[in-house]
Amino acid sequence: MKIWFNRWFTTVSHYIDMIRDNPDNRKFIIYGTSPNPDALYLQYCDHAYVEPEISGDEYIEYCLDFCQTHGIDIFIPRKENVQISKRMSDFEAIGVKVLVCPDAKLVETLDNKAAAYQLFLKKQDEGVPIFSIPDHYVVNNIADFKKAFQLLKEKGHEVCFKPVIGEGANGFRVIKEEIDSVDQLLLHGTSFRMPFSYACDILGQQETFPDLMVLEYLDGREYSIDCLASQEKMYVAIPRMKGDGRVRELVNHRDLIEIAHQFHQEFKLPYIFNIQLKYNNGVPKLLEINPRMSGGMHISCLSGINLPYMAIKLLLGEKIGGITPRFGIRASHIEKEMILKDGWCQAP
Repeated sequence: MKIWFNRWFTTVSHYIDMIRDNPDNRKFIIYGTSPNPDALYLQYCDHAYVEPEISGDEYIEYCLDFCQTHGIDIFIPRKENVQISKRMSDFEAIGVKVLVCPDAKLVETLDNKAAAYQLFLKKQDEGVPIFSIPDHYVVNNIADFKKAFQLLKEKGHEVCFKPVIGEGANGFRVIKEEIDSVDQLLLHGTSFRMPFSYACDILGQQETFPDLMVLEYLDGREYSIDCLASQEKMYVAIPRMKGDGRVRELVNHRDLIEIAHQFHQEFKLPYIFNIQLKYNNGVPKLLEINPRMSGGMHISCLSGINLPYMAIKLLLGEKIGGITPRFGIRASHIEKEMILKDGWCQAP
């Protein structure tokens, strides 16, 4: 079977290895694409191609053509997940199974942090409390930014902001009210903390800017829960605690596992998804939900569960047995050099 990964994180190289090293000894041919011919995960693929720099409907047409040209059986997308979900029937029509939630409206909602928060707040009002939501405001101009900052400060919160649509920590900043000292400037590395006046100077350069979420900063432990499910059944939820530095620990945190089960019971999100929460004053509050494999899921696979291959089996309609993860595992990682293969990545 042929599997295609488009524009993924570098850590998808781990998932490619896990899919190849599957317990059923099933053979796969792996295709990978990226606009960057030196993207490291391409070195792990059997066939690698350079993607054009396009997006939207034009990119979906490229995806459909790529699948047909190369006889792809399974498509595991990251880029344009929302649009791909909306066009799922087009992929099904050419015999391609896509590892993405078929509920395009849900995928689109989860992709927008503000819309996701409103969805879960609505569920609370309906008597279905799943997540605690941070205090927040959505703004797109400097006046509303300053107002949101003041309102959150009056509630006693430290304040941060991040784009409504984005991945990882891109654009995330914690607001501090004082400017850096000379020692901080000269003796410390780049920080994600930004003086309020500096944030205002930058955001005030434009009359409006893309939607920002201004919210309470959560200063407790952060957890990332990797989940495997069909639409009918949740098979496993593995909480991964983010420790100091690069240390991660797989923890049998019953409250967080129950939260993941409650979410799935309500929304039936299939295959693989990831829930990120962070504590504040003893309460776990939602950061975001990723309806795909997370960048750090390979750490959760140290539990003994081959999550990417199990997800493929569910996508193919195959049964999987009982799954019992091992917890208590602490892990980290080190940088490793890699010699690039010349001429490995082909033109589109």
